[in-house]
Amino acid sequence: MSDLPTHVNERTPLVNGNGSPSREPFTHRVMHVLKAEGQPSWLASYRYFLFGSWLNILLVFVPLSAVAHYSNWDAAYRFAFSFIAIMPLAALLGTATEQMSLELGDTLSGLLNASFGNAVEIIVGIAALMQGELRIVQTSLLGSILSNLLLVLGCSFFAGGCVQSESTFQATAAQAASSLMTLACITLVIPAAYHSASVHSGIDTPELLNKTLQIIDGSDLDDRAEYGLKVISRGTAILLLLVYIGYLYFQLGSHSHLFKPMDESRTEVETPLMNVPAAGVSLLAVTVVTSFCADYLVASIEETAERYSIPKAFIGLILLPIVANAAEHVTSVWMAMKNKMELTIGICVGSSIQIAAFVVPLLVIVGWITHHDLTLFFADFETIVLFVSVLLVNFLIQDGKSNYMEGIMLITLYCVVALAFWVS
Repeated sequence: MSDLPTHVNERTPLVNGNGSPSREPFTHRVMHVLKAEGQPSWLASYRYFLFGSWLNILLVFVPLSAVAHYSNWDAAYRFAFSFIAIMPLAALLGTATEQMSLELGDTLSGLLNASFGNAVEIIVGIAALMQGELRIVQTSLLGSILSNLLLVLGCSFFAGGCVQSESTFQATAAQAASSLMTLACITLVIPAAYHSASVHSGIDTPELLNKTLQIIDGSDLDDRAEYGLKVISRGTAILLLLVYIGYLYFQLGSHSHLFKPMDESRTEVETPLMNVPAAGVSLLAVTVVTSFCADYLVASIEETAERYSIPKAFIGLILLPIVANAAEHVTSVWMAMKNKMELTIGICVGSSIQIAAFVVPLLVIVGWITHHDLTLFFADFETIVLFVSVLLVNFLIQDGKSNYMEGIMLITLYCVVALAFWVS
């Protein structure tokens, strides 16, 4: 009879060759069940998750934001601490989502990105919705769309144009994405037009008309018109969600070839640095923590805006989206510099589509369920800003090429929009 092995390694079976139970500890066997062969260990996964970026140093502001909130510190401290805390949390959400996507395949990755790619926007939106801050909900979502379409895409085009004179990408896929973005934009124009027609037919005095410009839930209309606005918004929200599902199938299934890089040699095989269960647990944990920080942030906006004379529209449309999309900003610019423009277009335009065709309709339906009358009626000025932004992006990407001058155009428009909302 041969000698029994004197050590136990990861490949030791549960039963040894002589039929006796293995000496492998029970905890090791459990870990083997939770982690597939060849994937990083749980310890290695969390080491990368927590210490893989210098940005994680800012996680110290997570407990600080809670202390500031419950101790009722000055509004500036509460807002600043929560604002900074969300930055590393957004990056960690992106890291966990990316690591899960590497193992789950294209279809599940698409669904995962649809659910968690804009998790911060959803969390901030729901937190503001539950507190009745409908204007913050609308401006933060609109700001995320504009930030991705103008600032992030503009910086990416500019950075890519500084490395190579001209970058190319799949024009057909980009046009399909921008067309869906145009459709989502039009669905916001229709409620605004309906509201404008209803208001002008029922209000005569300019003073009362100016007052209604601050009301976005339709309560300034008569009962019949208010009901009509809610029906339009909720019906359109359901239709947009169905269109978004169809777009996912178009992108991941029937026409997936349109979204592949034009030069396959630019495609790199990435090695996962986290196992799927560890990434999933991390994703859920960070989502919960982010929800608390978002709640603290929204609770401090009103007082901060009043005390320091910062327009609430500027906070929601400019500041919050920059924080929520910080990780996407860096990734998109980096991919553009490496001439991976399909990924850049997917991050910028794809994220805007997720917000316009998935997150906004989702929050309208959540508001419907929770009796918070969020509608698709945005103020006329905001609707016009979104429309001209989508129009400019359509013009610039329709040829399937980009350069630094196109990036400058997009960044300039974003600065003009920021200036306009600062004085609004």
